[in-house]
Amino acid sequence: MKMQDSNKTYDVCIVGSGAGGGMAAKVLTEAGADVVMLEAGPFFDSAEGDMFKWPYQSPRRGANTHRPFGEFDAAFGGWEIEGEPYTKENGTEFGWFRSRMLGGRTNHWGRISLRFGPKDFKRKSIDGLGDDWPISYEDIKPYYDKVDKLVGVFGTNHDPSLGLDNEPDGFFLPPPKPRAYELLVKKACDRMDVPVVPSRMSILTRAHNGRAACHYCSQCNRGCSTYSNFSSPPVLVNPALETGKLKLVLNAMAREVITNDEGLATGVAYVDKEDGKDYSVKAKVVILAASACSSARILLNSKSSRFPNGLANSSDLIGKYLMDSTGAGRAGIIPSMMDSIPYNEDGIGGMHMYMPWWLDNSKLDFPRGYHIEFGGGRRMPGYGFLGGIHKYNGKFSYRDGSERANGGGGYGKQLKDDYRMFYGAMVGFAGRGEPVALKSNYCEIDPNVVDKWGIPVLKFHYKWSDHEKLQAKHMQDTFEEIIHRMGGFPLGEKPGKEEDYGLLAPGLIIHEVGTTRMGSNPKDSVTNGFCQTHDVKNLFVNDGGTFTSMADKNPTWTILALSMRACEYIIDQKKQMNI
Repeated sequence: MKMQDSNKTYDVCIVGSGAGGGMAAKVLTEAGADVVMLEAGPFFDSAEGDMFKWPYQSPRRGANTHRPFGEFDAAFGGWEIEGEPYTKENGTEFGWFRSRMLGGRTNHWGRISLRFGPKDFKRKSIDGLGDDWPISYEDIKPYYDKVDKLVGVFGTNHDPSLGLDNEPDGFFLPPPKPRAYELLVKKACDRMDVPVVPSRMSILTRAHNGRAACHYCSQCNRGCSTYSNFSSPPVLVNPALETGKLKLVLNAMAREVITNDEGLATGVAYVDKEDGKDYSVKAKVVILAASACSSARILLNSKSSRFPNGLANSSDLIGKYLMDSTGAGRAGIIPSMMDSIPYNEDGIGGMHMYMPWWLDNSKLDFPRGYHIEFGGGRRMPGYGFLGGIHKYNGKFSYRDGSERANGGGGYGKQLKDDYRMFYGAMVGFAGRGEPVALKSNYCEIDPNVVDKWGIPVLKFHYKWSDHEKLQAKHMQDTFEEIIHRMGGFPLGEKPGKEEDYGLLAPGLIIHEVGTTRMGSNPKDSVTNGFCQTHDVKNLFVNDGGTFTSMADKNPTWTILALSMRACEYIIDQKKQMNI
């Protein structure tokens, strides 16, 4: 392999431009470091996105042609990318989602911005499963506070009487007003002692740090034209560029971390996807923030005589303890909402309220909890709008009590009447839960398969345990009870044991973490509490790979906080000349 080397040696090389990489670039350049960032995709600016397009401006009314979440979604990539395969062990169902673009997956995520709580860092001490983190909530709290204030997040601090002691307070912008269906859900849940509280989302309800408030077009997944929701490019990467200390290298597919005879990182080798040639950049510190699985892949492919099974892998744990959030869902029709009158439902492109985990797992038959997201209402019709409407024939009367005619329901006046009748009458619930970290769930290098640039690919091994399956069963029972208490009718058959209670395959929630786990002992972890690899002192991992466990909360806020903390540590260690 002939590489074209850069003559310049940067202070830091960052691989990846998402939450962890973007935060690293901002913190380090503002501290005066000379930084180069490698991004595997092209430039992207959400101000030039598809936020304001109508469904009829798409060949398929907005349906997917080449993006998994629809034609207008701000994700360049998906679970399958041409020329970038991955493999799976027999019996494994795992989907690996990748966004090849500046900002990565921060461009299209749901903006659910939850802190991990005190209990989330010490689960082994509570239930004996997995491992505790080497850090506590108090260690990371100051960085959560800084992230809240920098990025902006709406929500509320919970009433102590709710008992939500694992949902920490923060610094919140005012939440948007609940929608009608959300109030009906809350009314039903109040009778079940299930708390329904304002969401915590990184979407601006007031102007904040030079960014405009949300204008309530409800198309957040398309990327925000006014930068009113969080994504890495406008909030983190652009300020880093403005310092004049950041060089962006786009379409750069990282191959491996380069080391010297002393075992220190000296740079990164990459393939330019435009010309297919190999290049390298030199740096005094290397930060991998390419996502949990991508960073593990780079490390496992960084082999040498000193590191025969991959760089920083003396523990043989890189790729091990892979986790994704659990997920299951159910929807229902609520007759009291049928044939409703139009009303103002302005708001963000997501939920205004949600249900944090509210029970004590020691009294249940599964060890870890989940939160509930829900949606409905009178959203803009698009592709797939009210699909399956013909199946509701004969099950409902019109609001005035008159009988609705039976029949196919697929054409003409009855179809139009049915659309008006059922529009806004459906509510869907989705659980997002905590898995138990298992060493048997992992990714490794497949020795027989390479991508289009000749880089060996990952092979996945993953199976849900009974812990996650029983959690999904509890989700389904809860969803069904809420729908019934709303006077509604669940749609479809309730998934049973044979279907794992509707538990989605791992990887489909796109929260993969844990492949370079942090710990105090180099024998049973890859990184320390500052995301620094035990084996290579000038190599850091600033993405979800460092998670020792995965809470029932979305990981982005914790990735941001850990990356900020790691970079302040790097600055301190450089001043002390320790790295």
